[in-house]
Amino acid sequence: MAHLKVEYATGPRTGFDAAALCEALHGAMVAAGIFPLAGIRVRAYRAEHALVADAHPDNGFVAMTLSVGAGRSTEALRAAGDGIFAAARQALADPLASEHFALSLEIRVIDPELSWKDTPIHARLSRWE
Repeated sequence: MAHLKVEYATGPRTGFDAAALCEALHGAMVAAGIFPLAGIRVRAYRAEHALVADAHPDNGFVAMTLSVGAGRSTEALRAAGDGIFAAARQALADPLASEHFALSLEIRVIDPELSWKDTPIHARLSRWE
């Protein structure tokens, strides 16, 4: 399991292509090589209402939270996070060039005893792995 939630808000100077960002992030997650393809999810949500920092109207942000199942080393997760963050920085180069933008990534490891799943996608994709 590797679910990346992308929450974002943009200002007039900090707009970007959310679909392209999702594609870049998905590619980085696949390239990391530690997440099963069937478990990868990338979802982006625009914050309809947001005040960022000093509430300047040009301010924008992307806050990413990657939730993963237990069992991967901190080193492996750090390397995956480095790749995902680098992909985000590349996809968001224009808004990051502004002094009105913030980018963050947090990785959360889910306790398997507190996680329930019913995922037929895994069975379908495992036939081709």
